[in-house]
Amino acid sequence: KQILGEAGYCRYEISNYAKEGLACRHNCGYWQRVEYVGFGIGAASLVQNGRFSNDSNLQKYLKDPMNCRSKVQVLSVEEQMEEFMFLGLRMTTGVSELAFLSCFGHTLSEVYGEVIEQNIQNGLLYFRTEVRKAGDIGPKKQEGFLALTARGLDLSNYVMAQFLFDED
Repeated sequence: KQILGEAGYCRYEISNYAKEGLACRHNCGYWQRVEYVGFGIGAASLVQNGRFSNDSNLQKYLKDPMNCRSKVQVLSVEEQMEEFMFLGLRMTTGVSELAFLSCFGHTLSEVYGEVIEQNIQNGLLYFRTEVRKAGDIGPKKQEGFLALTARGLDLSNYVMAQFLFDED
């Protein structure tokens, strides 16, 4: 961490560093649940809140590459929320309160209030505010983000597991 920092690299997610403006778009898209389509044997996709993989058997794939999906899973709203949180918390920018509300119609506190408060008290999470500059998208706006602290980054699996709903 120190060596990369001294060399001008910034940590942009739990396990990746990059120079300013050069973060891996693929990784960032994945952590932000941007839809993607995989091509080739065994390639994974996320489309309209459904996950699927292409068959990993080469002969089946070559026979009909456009219709060889396996492991199709349509994500429930709860599963989407879980992914939104545990993938978004991988990013050092954290999870946008506004994006969560926009996606699910509920605030982070409404859904995860107790988990958030406990982890803030334990020094693992914090809220930060970012001011978006005026421009094409309108006037300056403040946006809140829930992010892992430095200690939280070290204990990220423990923190993220708390955002999974019980399957009772």
